[in-house]
Amino acid sequence: MGRVLVTGATGTIGRHVAASLREAGAEAVPLTRRTGDLTDPASLPLDGVESVFLVWPFATARGAREVVEAIAARARRVVYLSSAALRDHEREIERLIAESVPEWTFLRPHAFAANTLRWARQVRAGTVRGAYGQVAAPVVHERDVAAVAVLALLDAGHAGAAYELTGPEAITPAEQVRILSASTGIPARWEEVPPEDARAGLVAMGWPPGVAAEVLRAQAAGTGPVTSAVEEVTKAPARTFERWAKEHADDFRAVREPAPTMRAARFHEYGGPSVIRLDEVPTPRPGPGQVLVEVAATSFNPSEAGLRSGLLRGVFGTALPRTLGWDLSGTVVETGAGVTALTPGDRVYGLVAETAAEYVVAPADLLARAPETIPLADAAAVPVAGLTAWQAVHEHARLAPGQRVLVNGAGGGVGLFAVQFAKLAGAYVVATAGPRSAAAVRRLGADEVVDYTSDPLPGGMDVVLNLAALPHEAAGALAGLGRRIVTIATPVEGGTHFVARDDPAQLGRIAALIDEGSVTVEVAESHPLTELAEIHRRAEAGDTRGKIVLRV
Repeated sequence: MGRVLVTGATGTIGRHVAASLREAGAEAVPLTRRTGDLTDPASLPLDGVESVFLVWPFATARGAREVVEAIAARARRVVYLSSAALRDHEREIERLIAESVPEWTFLRPHAFAANTLRWARQVRAGTVRGAYGQVAAPVVHERDVAAVAVLALLDAGHAGAAYELTGPEAITPAEQVRILSASTGIPARWEEVPPEDARAGLVAMGWPPGVAAEVLRAQAAGTGPVTSAVEEVTKAPARTFERWAKEHADDFRAVREPAPTMRAARFHEYGGPSVIRLDEVPTPRPGPGQVLVEVAATSFNPSEAGLRSGLLRGVFGTALPRTLGWDLSGTVVETGAGVTALTPGDRVYGLVAETAAEYVVAPADLLARAPETIPLADAAAVPVAGLTAWQAVHEHARLAPGQRVLVNGAGGGVGLFAVQFAKLAGAYVVATAGPRSAAAVRRLGADEVVDYTSDPLPGGMDVVLNLAALPHEAAGALAGLGRRIVTIATPVEGGTHFVARDDPAQLGRIAALIDEGSVTVEVAESHPLTELAEIHRRAEAGDTRGKIVLRV
């Protein structure tokens, strides 16, 4: 089916386009800051690309001509995400594409149902305030827009079409709030306010004043009639707003009253995986400076097997029973005295002890805002592995542009982040990986991949990052491969050995890189917490790789 370049691949529409392309058997090439930049047309990864899904994230058409010309020189088909409003810059980009690209399709969606997510806090508070609450619009589900985009990218018969995409019904903001209330179980209502107050509210939420004014003008004018374009292209009825609301109900609920008891994965004695059991225990309450987090997920780290077996009792103490888990992603449900930076409903993640439970109490200043562009459960794959990789690359290795770094154990949870951070630091990355993880390591930016099962490790490195547990003789061999050795596993003579520390500021920087598309979170497997003991068994048998998320 060929290669398809997907711009805006982490956005509301783009992430669904990329996922659906892969499901259809096409090769989706996401545009990230690591792979290219729309402000630098020469950097676009267009080799072998046949089609392009184009999202233009700028408010003017400045630079669009050069981008369109670069695309037209390599690709034969472009699907451009325009809008029903057809603003001046959108009209100009459509003109440039129509003049340059052999096959083009324009998508002109009306307001996205996902725009109502900006009401989440107000819905939880019980009242959504805004202007023009009785003006109806045929809001469209983002998955319908993506479905039309994928068909236009892959199938014939869409060249020269401009599809105006709507939902199946026109619905007012007041009706949307009523449906959200019914879907979430949260009593909420619409309250009409003067337009100037609505504009001030949007600006207070961080919207640029010009954008806030434009949104209100569009709301006042309403939109055109409902169209049948989605159904005509996809052969399926357009999704209703009620369906969207049910699918996203948890995004609005976020905060629930914690139950008096909860489940926690604990062990009462040291031993094999069979000592892990799910206990019913009292739900903790936050003290001063603490927050109570409803856990979305934790993840498995190999060191937890050492904790459970008793090998690490000298490091973490001998008090039993103990709850497993160090990675945390979840939603704040309650705050203790003195906490002002976080409020109920905030999505957070962090490196916190004993997180394999339904609720966790944590110091507020140890948590960071979770990335917004990935599922909250997937964020649990980041804290331990991400912080370890970040500190290895930036604090201990002090990588500089142009340096050569060997990442030994690049296919593991830490290694996949280390490859990306080293590449972002400007280093030339040589990574060791087995056959099962080589493709992922290469996709994440490694310049060379060495199969450690058959090939010798190269020397002449500025830095060697050892992320793999090795026999001592094998670890000793690493010492001669580089001028500086950093290890998180088996100590290497003359090298720096370290254990990652909590650092919410670093987690904040990592979240920003994830949200801008510069860093990818690779989740190898996702399982319910009830399967934690089985994950431990598989890990001891050498049957796991990458990051494994445990959903709570």
